[in-house]
Amino acid sequence: QVQLVESGGGLVQAGGSLRLSCAASGRTFSSYGMGWFRQAPGKEREFVAVISRSGGTSAYADSVKGRFTISRDNAKNTVYLQMNSLKPEDTAVYYCAHGVGNTATGYDYWGQGTQVTVSS
Repeated sequence: QVQLVESGGGLVQAGGSLRLSCAASGRTFSSYGMGWFRQAPGKEREFVAVISRSGGTSAYADSVKGRFTISRDNAKNTVYLQMNSLKPEDTAVYYCAHGVGNTATGYDYWGQGTQVTVSS
């Protein structure tokens, strides 16, 4: 079992920044990859970013590349998503997840989500 708890969401103006955190417990954190997904109202959940166990490799959706950065601190059992130059279309519930790849089927544990709202 893996427990994931996100935090750091909120309301921000377009062009602003937020940093999301996801605290993990229940397994050796450094033994698995972690990803971030998001889901906007009326839309399917979509991949945002993924990071390898060591943090040495990461990948991003084209829509966030160059603006978002995923990172992890294995000593703190936490993965982060730094979001810069936010746009209204980034508004969504953001979820962290345990697994690999860029599709939701590669992930088996999910957090409860944190709301990010970007105003224009």
